[in-house]
Amino acid sequence: MPVVMGTAGHIDHGKTSLIRALTGTDCDRLEEEKRRGITIELGFAQMLLPGGRTLSIVDVPGHEKFVRAMVAGATGVDFVLLAVAATEGVMPQTREHLEICKLLGIRAGIVALTKIDAVDEEMAALAAEDVACLLEGSPLEHAAVIPVSARTGQGLDTLVQGLADLESSFVPTRSQDLFRLPIDRVFTLRGSGTVVTGTMIAGSVSVGDIVELYPSGRRSKVRALQSHGTTVQTAVAGRRTAVNIPDLEVHDIGRGDVVSFPGTLFPSRRWVLELACLASSPRALRHRAEVHFHHGTRELPARLYFVDRDKLQPGEICLAEARFAEPVAGVFGDRCVIRSFSPLRTVAGGVVLNPVGTVGAGIRRRGQGFADYCRRFAPLAEEASAPAAQAGVEKRVLTQLQCTEGAENGLPFELLRVLANLDANALEKVLAALSGDRKISCFDKNLRLYVTDSRLEELAASCMTFVSDYHARNNAMQGVKRSELVSGWGKARAPKLSHCVIERLLKQGRLSMEGEYLRLPDHSAAFSGKDAPLGEAILSAHRQAGMTPPNIAELLESLKISKKEAAPILAALRDAGKLVRVDEGIWYAAEHLKTAEEIVISWFAGHDTLDLADFKSVTGLSRKYMLALLEYFDSRNLTMRNGDVRVLRK
Repeated sequence: MPVVMGTAGHIDHGKTSLIRALTGTDCDRLEEEKRRGITIELGFAQMLLPGGRTLSIVDVPGHEKFVRAMVAGATGVDFVLLAVAATEGVMPQTREHLEICKLLGIRAGIVALTKIDAVDEEMAALAAEDVACLLEGSPLEHAAVIPVSARTGQGLDTLVQGLADLESSFVPTRSQDLFRLPIDRVFTLRGSGTVVTGTMIAGSVSVGDIVELYPSGRRSKVRALQSHGTTVQTAVAGRRTAVNIPDLEVHDIGRGDVVSFPGTLFPSRRWVLELACLASSPRALRHRAEVHFHHGTRELPARLYFVDRDKLQPGEICLAEARFAEPVAGVFGDRCVIRSFSPLRTVAGGVVLNPVGTVGAGIRRRGQGFADYCRRFAPLAEEASAPAAQAGVEKRVLTQLQCTEGAENGLPFELLRVLANLDANALEKVLAALSGDRKISCFDKNLRLYVTDSRLEELAASCMTFVSDYHARNNAMQGVKRSELVSGWGKARAPKLSHCVIERLLKQGRLSMEGEYLRLPDHSAAFSGKDAPLGEAILSAHRQAGMTPPNIAELLESLKISKKEAAPILAALRDAGKLVRVDEGIWYAAEHLKTAEEIVISWFAGHDTLDLADFKSVTGLSRKYMLALLEYFDSRNLTMRNGDVRVLRK
């Protein structure tokens, strides 16, 4: 995988001149840059290393006014080339750039002590000592310090070899398939249309792919690709990439937008972070402070909300939530840089623990509820700082499934990729392992929705409570219909999740099912209170009447009960399987209806058709009851009408 090197250092310390001497490329492409002699925008070059390997280079501005561009350029960088002029030594932006590199997780680099030809040995030694003091305790503490001169070429061979050694030993940890390209430039090319450029930080993209612009959601087909000025069919992570997306207009795109594939990122206005205030910060960060928030190539205002304090003192670390005015697309483990408004300087940095804080119904974001929500992600802080072993990755996925908003109703596979920052194959293995250990379940195979087994158990308990309460209210009923259970108890969640819980309970024997009715295993239908004698009277009247049941209206009148009062009693008898409604006003006791059905089946054992005369000959019923029964048998697919006769359905 390609390796990306970024420059860092104070203005006029020779970063751009050094890159020009190493590669032959002048990274100052703007007329204003050449006129003023300073770097304003990001510059890019490619360096051929001994052995034929190439190194991608991002050259950043050194002026304090352009730190925004510096942070954008440092996104996706694997290691840094820190330039310190021997004529001046360590300067303010030297320190700030080194702090930014640390905050962005850049842990390797090399130091070029530039302009060595302009000082004597004593001055060079002082500058080297100054650099050593700067690097002490930093990620670059053991970095090589190489004296060089871009003007005379002194030390360049040594520097090239040092860069080659560092590049060959470096193993980038970018995601292989979660394609992301943070945009740092957008322009129109005559004959081609809109072009965006950036350092691809993950995945790959090919000509013909459909891509989506985040957070706007606009889409386009990739017409052409270039990597370091060379036309390619596929561009990969670690390369400077230009993407031709002609379906979008320049005014639709801005620096900081991210190009990715449709449905793979989930922009949100709230992120949970582990936040570290720099020890060099001039003052503490306050709860609810408004700051400049840098993520990828994007800068936007944000407010920081602390979980357990009113102030974050210099050198301290805490959990926090960043809130934005507009959605931002991020991935677990992303780094961000915080700069204060006044004075305008870098004061803190953060690691993204959860970048989808508004997924789902949301929670109350005040007081203890907010603090508890953020604390759930505390175990992920260590995971976000470095690649983890298999056990650590499983813990990461499980924690996100337990804690992310909306997780109680299941999280899709694509969202879990963002929350775990894992390639698809790696995530598949983790999910399979967790499923095998019965820690999670996939309840929707089509949408690939996952939920923890602990959540399924919570839902199972609430489902049991619902069924128990239903029995208490409807004791005479056989149980609750599955559809009624899903639309009642399960109305707040996906139907497939409700069905998953029900199947779990049935498999465990904690629920029983008879026909379309679900019940607790120890439940038996029985009337209670004043309904008991009425129910028994209605059932007894139908049983005694045999094949000619009573007129229901007349029966209810004789029992001195209204049709409205009788409705739940009749429904309970029906649901208990004791009475069957055959037609309007005609109900049969279940055993008598069974007898009529057996008569019909016996008839067809020796005949091909059945008409009303035949049916009367074997039942003795009047036309009213015969028509009601035959139409009922038709509706139950026992018989089928063919003209004036019935035939047995096969």
